Amino acid sequence: MRPDARRAHKDPLPADWAPLPRSFYEPSAAVVAAELLGHYLLRRTPAGICGGPIVETEAYLAEDPACHGFKGETARNRSMFGPPGHAYVYFIYGNHHCVNAVCRPAGIAEAVLVRAVEPVVGLEVLRRNRPRVSAEHLTNGPGKLCAAMLIERSLDGVPLWDATAALWIAANPAVHRFRKQHEPLMSGRRIGITAAADSPLRFWLAGNRWVSQPG
Repeated sequence: MRPDARRAHKDPLPADWAPLPRSFYEPSAAVVAAELLGHYLLRRTPAGICGGPIVETEAYLAEDPACHGFKGETARNRSMFGPPGHAYVYFIYGNHHCVNAVCRPAGIAEAVLVRAVEPVVGLEVLRRNRPRVSAEHLTNGPGKLCAAMLIERSLDGVPLWDATAALWIAANPAVHRFRKQHEPLMSGRRIGITAAADSPLRFWLAGNRWVSQPG
């Protein structure tokens, strides 16, 4: 990992952008995936901070054949086996990145895929990175949000509990109100996989228009 990928310059941040603690990520990804809804995924770029509240996630568990860590540790998935609270970023289908939050103690490979965020922070930055798409399609999918937020493989392993890092997840003090505004909170089968496809490990706020698929 490049040194500048872990830490960028230290900007003063609003008090309500304080990161979720590392302990938040210690439970199973099945628990953390639902609890992440409404909290903010934030990216520090040269043009400014950008991101927004998470509105859709998927959990991948240690005993789950769809999980990248199911068959053991590799150079690609090593961050999944590290301590909780770090980013796991991978490149897929030869054209886009996906970002995950690593869960469980070190040695247990579980993570939460962030599938969609509502673009409310640094909107001009997000639009500049994806200039030819409508507002509704700016961040309503895992590859789309990574492109808009300039999340690439170089951010793999970044501590999401560190607000001085280039990528972090901030606690939303009004998270319960946000969920209420965009309810219901739904769960169902994951998208785009064949192994364990029927496991109800996708979570989303059905009233939010940036969810990648409504049901």
